[in-house]
Amino acid sequence: MVTEYNRKIIFEDGQEYYGYAFGATGDKVCEIVFNTSMVGYQEIISDPSYTYQAVVMTYPLIGNYGMAEEDYERETPTIGALIVREYNDEPSNFRSSATLSDIMKKYGIPGISGIDTRKITRSIRDFGSRKVLITDVSTSLEQGQEILRNSMIPTDAVSRVSCDKVTFSYTESEKYHVVAIDCGMKTNIVRSLNKLGCKVTVVPWDTPAEAIMAFEPDGIFISNGPGNPTDVPQTIAAIKALIGKCPIFGICLGHQIISLAYGAKTYKLKFGHRGGNHPVRNLETDKIEITSQNHSYAVDAESLVNTPLTVTHINLLDNTVEGVKCEKDKVFSVQYHPESAPGPQDSAYLFDCFINLMEEEQNNA
Repeated sequence: MVTEYNRKIIFEDGQEYYGYAFGATGDKVCEIVFNTSMVGYQEIISDPSYTYQAVVMTYPLIGNYGMAEEDYERETPTIGALIVREYNDEPSNFRSSATLSDIMKKYGIPGISGIDTRKITRSIRDFGSRKVLITDVSTSLEQGQEILRNSMIPTDAVSRVSCDKVTFSYTESEKYHVVAIDCGMKTNIVRSLNKLGCKVTVVPWDTPAEAIMAFEPDGIFISNGPGNPTDVPQTIAAIKALIGKCPIFGICLGHQIISLAYGAKTYKLKFGHRGGNHPVRNLETDKIEITSQNHSYAVDAESLVNTPLTVTHINLLDNTVEGVKCEKDKVFSVQYHPESAPGPQDSAYLFDCFINLMEEEQNNA
């Protein structure tokens, strides 16, 4: 027996999508985006880069393998909401310790299933990411549009998800000391650096350059994170002051921050890149990498002309800049996620590139 719809999504332009509740049931205004990954919904809901966003999953079945304690990217999920075609509340997985719905209820994350995710994804592609209200089916269109008109997506996402104190992650085979600036960093980044012999000191997003250099790092890493990179001028200023002091590696938001620190510009994409299947060309090797991505903003290629940065990678779907470097300063960055979990793993070599730069620096000291 089919039950009646009890939840819906309201767009500012009057579109409405009806579905069924799972997770939390409170009203939520979010920016709606879509993700094309076939697996990894646990990593997605616990990735801080999705703060204030309602994510439409294009893969049709979500929840079927539950939630495993070891697979969170951050302990406290901050995603805005999750929108799926079919939700499974009876997972089959020996590692599962909770259902997706239980975890979403715990952290106040609303979910809605039964949605035509193909249609809504096409809408996002045609008209771009925009504000939506996830609400009870009894909310009228007029009420919903009024709520949307009076609501703004906050710009404090990085400060909300960054750590509030310095933490340390040690490894038995310590060769290098990396200071990682946490703008919403995924756990697998620290894990990846540890595996390569790096002790990692994680510092908050607004840590000044002098405080970072006081740790005497061999290298500096700038993490992924949510929102507009121009919302974090403190981080940009710190990186500007740190350029040339030691090797610097940035991913995702960190890539945009590095570019801004060198004087380039960024802009918002129509619907962003999200998913584990984006092809990127490495211009230095001419190889194609299948990458995992999650971002709304990109670096403006024309603005790089007057900087010492060179483009190293491009997106084959839309020719956006996917990587830059300054060889003289030992600085490089990519827009995608080389540490991606559960995959793909095509870009893991980038951590080795960072290690090589730190080793060169040590040998030249």
